[in-house]
Amino acid sequence: MNRPDHIAATGPGRLYRGQTAVDFYGHRRIGLVVAIIVVVVTITSLFVQGLNLGLDFEGGQAWDVPASEAFGVDEAEDVLRDNDVPVAGSKIQLREAESLSFVAVQIEVVPTDQAQQITDGFAAAAGVDVEEISFAFTSSSWGDDITQKAVRALVIFLIVVAIFISIRFEWRMAIAALAAMAHDVLLAVGVYTVFQFEVTPATVIAFLTILGYSLYDTIVVFDRVQENEGKYASVRMPYADVVNISMNQVLMRSINTSISSILPVISLLLIGSGLLGAIALQEFALALLVGMLAGVYSSIFVASPLLATLRSNTGRKSRRERLTGEDLRTAVVGAGVSGRISTDVNEADAEDGSDRIDVDKTAAVHQPAERILTHPPRPRKKKRR
Repeated sequence: MNRPDHIAATGPGRLYRGQTAVDFYGHRRIGLVVAIIVVVVTITSLFVQGLNLGLDFEGGQAWDVPASEAFGVDEAEDVLRDNDVPVAGSKIQLREAESLSFVAVQIEVVPTDQAQQITDGFAAAAGVDVEEISFAFTSSSWGDDITQKAVRALVIFLIVVAIFISIRFEWRMAIAALAAMAHDVLLAVGVYTVFQFEVTPATVIAFLTILGYSLYDTIVVFDRVQENEGKYASVRMPYADVVNISMNQVLMRSINTSISSILPVISLLLIGSGLLGAIALQEFALALLVGMLAGVYSSIFVASPLLATLRSNTGRKSRRERLTGEDLRTAVVGAGVSGRISTDVNEADAEDGSDRIDVDKTAAVHQPAERILTHPPRPRKKKRR
């Protein structure tokens, strides 16, 4: 089929103008398979190597010692060995920033006298005063309290979201939205467990923040799906077509919204933690960046295809074949609705919901959307007296 003149000739141009015709429903299996792989990898990694929990969750003692040419990771390990502290169970990292470099040392809880000896050993090895060394002690019970509160907040949030979406839209949309949010959090957790990034309270806060971004993208798509579902109800359009049309119409909006949200997070990583040395910002921004990227994927390739799958084979079936290619593009840009509609469907088929269409009795229909949606009512047959 020849492309109309008002349709952009290139893919980026069609994307910018909202003229794409991507068959999201037709590729739903690929998106869902990728999502399942992410979940399987995350769960496997959690069982095999677990999460790299920070001091606030595991409890223990930590030092930040100024680094120099004379003091680094090896020298810190020597100080621990001299004080009978096993190096294998300790975490020693060299953290560098533009204006400051230091060696972060974290060990299990040791007696106060031994901790003071370790501090003195670090000061002597680094050639600095004891006051220049940062020391912190955290009990593991504090991390447990944070975890319990985070889980409680997560459960309450999911319940409220499910109720809201069920009332505002419907229960199938609530299931799809919850599945998308679970996918986003699991993907973020998977990145942390696979690459062994340290999990801190800032990371947990970022995980909870991810849910909000994921829900926003999904609600934008579902709102357009509901709008188009009512718009095309009179032509009995397949729900897969409604989802495809809606996804293509909001695709550029989702991309623009995600880019505008991701750019500040990247600034936190590059400027906040990279240039200014704010490590807490790095812990928060990294989890947030991963979750936001996952939210873009899940709203397009998880939530909407899952919704279309849940809605398929429910109610009275459509007489129209699913739109693809230029027919789908025509519906997306609002110029019309294309497909193949049966011209002779007997009453028996209409009652049993059969989806069979006699090929010999079909004809391609390309009509303006306004004409299809506002067609005059069919006149009733007069009864014989």
